[in-house]
Amino acid sequence: MADETTTLAETITALRDGVVTAEQVAESCLARIDEVDGDVQAWTYLDPEHVRSQARELDAARADGKPMGPLHGIPVGIKDIFDTTDMPTEDGTPLHEGRRPRSDATAVALLREAGAVIMGKTVTTEMALFSPGKTRNPHDATRTPGGSSSGSAAAVAAGMVPLAIGSQTNGSTIRPASFCGVVGYKPSHGLISRHGVLTLSRTLDHVGVFAGSVTDAALIADIMMRYDAKDADMRPKAAPELSRLAAEEPPLTPKLGFLKPPVWNRADEDTREAFEELAGVLGDQVEEVELPTLFEEALAQHKIIQDAEVAVNFGGDYERGRERMSPQLVEIIEHGQAIPAAEYIRAVARIPLFLQAIDEVFDRYDAILTPAAPGEAPVGTPTGDPIFCTVWTLLGMPAVSLPLLSGNNGLPIGVQLVGQRGNDGRLLRTARWLTELVEEEA
Repeated sequence: MADETTTLAETITALRDGVVTAEQVAESCLARIDEVDGDVQAWTYLDPEHVRSQARELDAARADGKPMGPLHGIPVGIKDIFDTTDMPTEDGTPLHEGRRPRSDATAVALLREAGAVIMGKTVTTEMALFSPGKTRNPHDATRTPGGSSSGSAAAVAAGMVPLAIGSQTNGSTIRPASFCGVVGYKPSHGLISRHGVLTLSRTLDHVGVFAGSVTDAALIADIMMRYDAKDADMRPKAAPELSRLAAEEPPLTPKLGFLKPPVWNRADEDTREAFEELAGVLGDQVEEVELPTLFEEALAQHKIIQDAEVAVNFGGDYERGRERMSPQLVEIIEHGQAIPAAEYIRAVARIPLFLQAIDEVFDRYDAILTPAAPGEAPVGTPTGDPIFCTVWTLLGMPAVSLPLLSGNNGLPIGVQLVGQRGNDGRLLRTARWLTELVEEEA
């Protein structure tokens, strides 16, 4: 964008009014990448000339009076597990090196249709699981950016692009958003098509987004929330209108349920203290809430489902190239292969029971308030613990990480809000309200 103080909304308006061109916006992002990516290493594929070519085509279309999409001229980073016809999609593994898809992932096609400039492919961990790629945290190069959507989170945090997309099967959007200090949003399961995206687990896979604000996240998510029969978990529904709902004032002052889950002791001390302070700021608008005892088994059920489905979906790669996989990925696949079918079926069947047990929470609260990650990004190469995301991914519930807190080292700590499954608009409206409230108190 023109400069780091320009908001996405201002850039979109400037493009629409002809104050700036798509090529100028692209050049600004390319200059920022040239400035900082040597340290951050967010990109696995970036062709500046192809970026410029896309931008020039959009400028020519505008000059010809053709309709402008809602993301006309806006650069977007694409996690390297989304198929792109004009760029390689290598899934963070040497087993897929040089792979050139014949068609775009549905999410990518919708972004192009909306006028986005597909900036390049961002780094993913190995096959979107745990073994890290080259990306480093923009706030401290000795620390992880999180994973698996490492490059997408880091690229937005470093100001290289205003928007990026990623995925989440456990904590792969919410956790890196927390570590990198950006807004990360994982919609309800089945709202964004996963056609053309590397499949780990049909039950658990979600498309996620990264942005600088809640309203920006709502905008890009809205564009991708179109029914696609190629994703068997999508259903024909009216558009959720997230952008409109996120911008509205809540009809009543929201009330939050502050959850200290059974893994609360795995949160760092400064995280626990920061959340207690936040609860103090919220006063009567927050109450502590507990999950039913049924949820004590949720983490184990997630692992059963994840590992069993990964074992099936990555079985061909395992047979052909086990020796080129990380030991951690091999362990996951082999554990999944050993899970009895009855145990897997029981785990999947528990999901509706969990959802039924938690639905009554949303009769009293607009959202659940809980950490996005245990604390600041840890030093070293492991991508961090996804434990505070696992349950919400299992249940397909919408979640958003807000960069509202910081730890003892001055690094970001994300505030996670979780909403009722299918009620994403209410969640994002509450998230914007909370962001404004905390910023006013700061």
